[in-house]
Amino acid sequence: MTESMGPATEEQGSGHRESWRDSVPEGTATDLENLLGTGVSAAQEQLQRNGGFLPFALTVQNDGEVRLVAVSPADAGEGSDGDFDAEAMISDLTALLQQNREDFRAAAIVCDILLVEEDSDAIHVAAEHRDGSVFAAVLPYAANAGTQTWEFGELSADASEPAIWVD
Repeated sequence: MTESMGPATEEQGSGHRESWRDSVPEGTATDLENLLGTGVSAAQEQLQRNGGFLPFALTVQNDGEVRLVAVSPADAGEGSDGDFDAEAMISDLTALLQQNREDFRAAAIVCDILLVEEDSDAIHVAAEHRDGSVFAAVLPYAANAGTQTWEFGELSADASEPAIWVD
């Protein structure tokens, strides 16, 4: 998973910086990569099973166990065709993680985003560690009507700011 994180890593040019892993402690990198891989896999599984997924979070507990954290969507408003408010769900997840952050050492929020420039949907995973390290990635995807399967693009790094350990 760390071999090719997209153009951002390759265009560094200096040859001295192999990846973002070099800038964080080994244990932190392992936790963040674990959350990234688990988040992408869980979102892909939900896409294949249900044709979409609601925002969710993952945590690495203090004992190393990975746990799924979910919130219920607020009731859809009248005339919204059952749409849910993803932003409200992400806010609820963030607040829940902030309130319980003593119970875990790393967390990630996984959501479905639109990549405007590529006009593509994507899985977005924003992971952060209690030591202040953050890492986010996006995985574009599209439905293939011919084969009735999902096709995934290249996983690439994305900018991210801390949201859980922010005091």
